[in-house]
Amino acid sequence: MTRKLFWEDPYCSQIDTTITSIDGNNVTVDKTILYPFSGGQERDHGTIADREVLEVHKRGKELVYALGNTEGLSVGDTVVMKIDWERRYALMRLHFAAELVLETVYRTFPSIEKIGAHIARDKARVDFLWAESLSPHLPLIQENVNRLIQEDHEIVSAFSDVENEQRYWEVPGFARVACGGTHLKRTREVGAIKLKRDNIGKGKERIDIYLNI
Repeated sequence: MTRKLFWEDPYCSQIDTTITSIDGNNVTVDKTILYPFSGGQERDHGTIADREVLEVHKRGKELVYALGNTEGLSVGDTVVMKIDWERRYALMRLHFAAELVLETVYRTFPSIEKIGAHIARDKARVDFLWAESLSPHLPLIQENVNRLIQEDHEIVSAFSDVENEQRYWEVPGFARVACGGTHLKRTREVGAIKLKRDNIGKGKERIDIYLNI
């Protein structure tokens, strides 16, 4: 099974890895830093042996990378794997911003229900089942999240169950949440955020999250 270095060191942007299988234009490798689409977080963009990774498929606990072509590659070859670091870091920052927003909303409205989330390069969003507009509450939610960010808390990320690849993040004294994403080391790395409310249907509310760069 592929060793998932994106959990061990999410700040790593280039490694040497060994091809373990080739099936058409699909390959597997012995270790990887290329994160797949998971938990609403978009996949990394990157290359394997200078070939663009077009898609990442999950096969059980294995990750399969679809390349533009595998011409000249053989099982056992040691190749370079690279990720688009600027994209990865933006995703990490927006991911954790969304986590902080979600936990803050839960504390403000204990009965609210999350019904969706998506983390992209330019923004993140969290969707809720809620009958009232969240607009009047956004300034305070934004203020509380930005305060948590600026307090520069440590972010702990680890396995709760190694065998089943279940992970969590924790800000000691604030929250511990099950999550298998790629996480920052400290909250201040997120930077200031801006929130915007969007109505996506009757009884549904969306909070869009932007990095205030």
